[in-house]
Amino acid sequence: MSQTRGRYDFCIGLVLAMSSSIFIGGSFILKKKGLLRLARKGSMRAGQGGHAYLKEWLWWAGLLSMGAGEVANFAAYAFAPATLVTPLGALSVLVSAILSSFFLNEKLNLHGKIGCLLSILGSTVMVIHAPQEEEVETLDEMSHKLGDPGFVVFATLIVIVSLILICVVGPRHGQTNILVYITICSVIGALSVSCVKGLGIAIKELFAGKPVLKHPLSWILLLSLTVCVSTQINYLNRALDIFNTSIVTPIYYVIFTTSVLTCSAILFKEWQHMAADDIIGTFSGFLTIIVGIFLLHAFKDVNFTLANLPLSLRKDDRAANGTLLSTYDSFNDDEESSACLGEMQSTESLSARRNGSLSAF
Repeated sequence: MSQTRGRYDFCIGLVLAMSSSIFIGGSFILKKKGLLRLARKGSMRAGQGGHAYLKEWLWWAGLLSMGAGEVANFAAYAFAPATLVTPLGALSVLVSAILSSFFLNEKLNLHGKIGCLLSILGSTVMVIHAPQEEEVETLDEMSHKLGDPGFVVFATLIVIVSLILICVVGPRHGQTNILVYITICSVIGALSVSCVKGLGIAIKELFAGKPVLKHPLSWILLLSLTVCVSTQINYLNRALDIFNTSIVTPIYYVIFTTSVLTCSAILFKEWQHMAADDIIGTFSGFLTIIVGIFLLHAFKDVNFTLANLPLSLRKDDRAANGTLLSTYDSFNDDEESSACLGEMQSTESLSARRNGSLSAF
């Protein structure tokens, strides 16, 4: 019965995580469509301080879609392991990229299409090999897990490292080193996911009629989540303001997901009950998603399609045949250029003579 219940919760968490990615990915498209519509009407744009988007129903639809996605993501942590839910957040980037190519006429190049395919394959592998049984089901069990010496040491290290980065490293190198602000919000994100996990369990118990509000851990988790999320938003916005979004997004995803997987392994010990092939499969799926996200973001401004592939292969073949061929081709190119130049000069001279211009002589 317990195993059947565990699989049922796993399926619910999986559906919630995937629906969260769809809602969040679609929210970017709805908001963008609303802002573009306002720009066509001549309204003051949001980047210039305008607030006309508050009267645009598409923008509100995007906001509601994002809210629904965040709620679904929050609920997913209550049913499925964080090892599964967090990496699947990359699907929102995938959904946004695919929908933008259809509804915003943004081109998805060959690298982006390969990145989308790899992200889907990596997510599928992670779903197959992720731990499917949830060990923590009550706040008392969560309290016992949080008091584990291994997690206490891990959380203490995260707080110390974060304070050093915020107080010492950030003011000196935050404006020039992209890793400083991203590392701050990523490592703190590991603690915020743990708080979300605990609050999700508390909400499940609340619906079951248990006196959750009298449990001090509920309020501690809520306060900790507020502090962690506020810090994350602050430093992620700083990173996005200073550095290119196409660089910030994949780096943040990799460091954040790695931190969450490490925290989940220490706190919930999900890896202890996994077979070796499942552990290898989970890591392989995660690395595949990383490569997919990298291809999707790093080369999104490169205009490269399947039509350009034969031309690139021909250039590579010509370069591989040696210097003699390249010199010969250069000589032919120079000869052809000279001939074309000569023809142009002769044509211009003849035209000038016909018009009676003395400069032609």
